[in-house]
Amino acid sequence: MIEPIPEIRTGEKVRRSGSSPDRERSDGYPELQRLFCASFNQDATSLAVGGKNGYRLFSLSSVDRMDCIHQGEESPEVYIAERLFSSSLVVVVSRSTPFRMNVYHFKKGTEICNYSYSNNILAVRLNRQRLVVCLEEALYIHNIKDMKLLKSLLNTPPNPKGLCALSVSHSSSYLAYPGSSAAGEIALYDALNLNPVSVISAHASHVAAVAFDASGTRLASASEKGTVIRVFGVPDGVKLFEFRRGMKRYVSISSLSLSADAEFLCASSNTETIHVFRLERGPSEEPPSWSGYMGKMFSAVGTYLPSQVSDMMHQDRAFATVRLDVAGARSVAALSTIQKFPRLLVASLDGLLYIYNVDPREGGDCHLVKKHRLFDREDESDPEAGGPSYAETVATSPKTDSPSSASLTGFSEDVGVKRGELIPEHEFAVGPVRLDDEREFPPVGFQHR
Repeated sequence: MIEPIPEIRTGEKVRRSGSSPDRERSDGYPELQRLFCASFNQDATSLAVGGKNGYRLFSLSSVDRMDCIHQGEESPEVYIAERLFSSSLVVVVSRSTPFRMNVYHFKKGTEICNYSYSNNILAVRLNRQRLVVCLEEALYIHNIKDMKLLKSLLNTPPNPKGLCALSVSHSSSYLAYPGSSAAGEIALYDALNLNPVSVISAHASHVAAVAFDASGTRLASASEKGTVIRVFGVPDGVKLFEFRRGMKRYVSISSLSLSADAEFLCASSNTETIHVFRLERGPSEEPPSWSGYMGKMFSAVGTYLPSQVSDMMHQDRAFATVRLDVAGARSVAALSTIQKFPRLLVASLDGLLYIYNVDPREGGDCHLVKKHRLFDREDESDPEAGGPSYAETVATSPKTDSPSSASLTGFSEDVGVKRGELIPEHEFAVGPVRLDDEREFPPVGFQHR
């Protein structure tokens, strides 16, 4: 497989437009617009969405209003848009050039660089140390400070959905991706030290979703059947929790997300129900009497039953649930704290963001407190035509057998952008990069005034 070739442009201005708060339609139920992608940033304080006319970034600091902090139109038909925490770095991939990753400093309207790869980009993951690009049978690990390619993981098991997760802890940088084409294995890779860690036998069928907690010490996964969700310790791969989403029907899990304190886990799927599971119980906390009675009974008889049946009885059910208005629209969910209260955020590819209250003590049905529209009416595409989901976008995008013509000079993981070429050396002289300061990160390749 051909290595990616950097097409580096520094200090180049790109087209940008002003930002304004999204307006919600008066009837509250406008015709559907299909987004191409929706993703929360690493701490669920921001939402990025992509569509026909580009991408938008929203602040999630308030329940009652959605502030559009940036609207980018330099790339149409965006199907990947990922923001790095609260910094000004955003990564964008367009259907028009699905093999090219563009990295922007959106506050300055500047393209930092772009990389072309040998095939379509299926996913991009970011943390404070690394940027990972996922292709169907390859993963590329870059240094976030200068975008140098550090490692190429080639000929990985087929991964047509671009399934991967990158931990966001300051002290570690674990990468998880499908470890086998035949079984539900998850390969764990140390993206900081660039060496394999372990392979976790997570499920009997193929893995459909993975997510790390904020500390990088727990990994949640779901299988293609969507009935069982498990949580493993990292890096040892020991199973810590097991939850049953349902038994009546198989579903397609579209997202997993753990709360910042790793106490709750939410899962969204192609059904109308979002499940929230509780990972920890206090030592003095007792389950409801009926559940407690049934749990004791199952424990007593479990040793006399087949292991599969015994495991099913000991699986915890959902602590809290949300029922959306409609089923079938792909959605991504995240747990966050907004205005000092725990919230469940659900971004649907029909162009809506739902905000629910979560009762951390009682659970149960979550209360919808606000619904926001992510695009104004004039931005909408033809509702009859609709827009493809993330997976559909990738499937219908033309694949390329080689990078663009500008990439034929040869590039390997040992030869990349040297420190100081893309990002000036003086940017690192004072101290570490401050990701929480939009004025400082990411630095760009021209002299500051």
